[in-house]
Amino acid sequence: MARLSREFYARDTLTVAQKLLGTYLVRRLNGEFLVGRITETEAYIGRCDKACHAYGYRKTARTSTLFMAPGHAYLYLIYGMYHCLNFVTEPEGEPAAVLIRAVESAAGEETIRRLRFGEKPMTPYREKNFLNGPGKVCKGFALTTADNGLDLTGEELFVCESLADIGLPCPPPAAERICAGPRIGVDYAEEAKDFPWRFQLVKE
Repeated sequence: MARLSREFYARDTLTVAQKLLGTYLVRRLNGEFLVGRITETEAYIGRCDKACHAYGYRKTARTSTLFMAPGHAYLYLIYGMYHCLNFVTEPEGEPAAVLIRAVESAAGEETIRRLRFGEKPMTPYREKNFLNGPGKVCKGFALTTADNGLDLTGEELFVCESLADIGLPCPPPAAERICAGPRIGVDYAEEAKDFPWRFQLVKE
C-alpha cells in the first residue's frame, strides 16, 4: 500500500502542515481501516516557537519523541483527559511537528462513531462536532500516549494521498482552498501566539 514516505515529513514544517491537508489518516485497528481526510493542521517549530513543547531545544522525557527522525507520531495528553496526535517533521534532532486538528471520516465510520460516542445516538450537534478537534480525532481513532513514537511509514498508523492507495473508491474532488490563521489555545506563547501557523481546508 502506498503511503507518505519519511522524506515527505523531513521537509520544512510549514510546508508539511499545508501538504497534509486533503491527505488521509489511516489507522489499522483489529484488521479494519479507520480513515479520515485531514482538514486542519497546526505547525510547531521548537527552534523559534514558544508554543512548541521543545522550544529552545528543551528535551525531556515527554518531548524526546520530537527529536526523533521525521515521520513518527508524537502523542501527548492535555488537561489530563485529551490526547493529541502530531507528526514529527524536519531532520532528526530538530524538534518540530504538525498537530492534526481535524479530519472528516472517510472509512470505518461506524467504528469511529462507536469509539467517539459509545452507544449514544447521533444528533445534529454530534454530527457537526464529530472529528473537529485533536482530542476528538484521537478518541475516534483509538490513539493514546501508548502509541507515542509509532512509525508513520509502518502498518499501524500512516497517511496516504488517496483512498485508492488502500483500495477504496475515491470521492470526486471538491473545490477547496487553504486558509491560514493563528493557532488555538496558545495565548501563553507571547509573540508566537500570533504566528499564522494553523491551516484549514475551506470549501469554495
